[in-house]
Amino acid sequence: MVNKAWVRIIPAEEGDDTLQRAYAACVDPQTGEPAHILGVQSANPQAMLDHLALYRTLMYGPSPLKRRQREMIALVVSSVNACVY
Repeated sequence: MVNKAWVRIIPAEEGDDTLQRAYAACVDPQTGEPAHILGVQSANPQAMLDHLALYRTLMYGPSPLKRRQREMIALVVSSVNACVY
C-alpha cells in the first residue's frame, strides 16, 4: 500500500507578490514553468526559494559526481520511493 500526502499548491495567480516572485525565480528555462516539486512549498515562498537553492547546489554545484550520475541517483531514489514525479 502506498500512502500519498496531499498538499494544496497555491497557483501563482492566487498568491501575493512574494509568492509570485518566488514562482518567477523557479521557472525552468526549458519548460517555461516552475517545477511541480517546488509548488508544494507555495504556502511558504521562502521555503520554495531555499528548496530551489538546495536543488541547484545538489545538481549543479561542485561535486566529484558528473551531472548524469546525479540524475541517475535521483531516478533510482524516485523509483525506490515509488515516486511518480
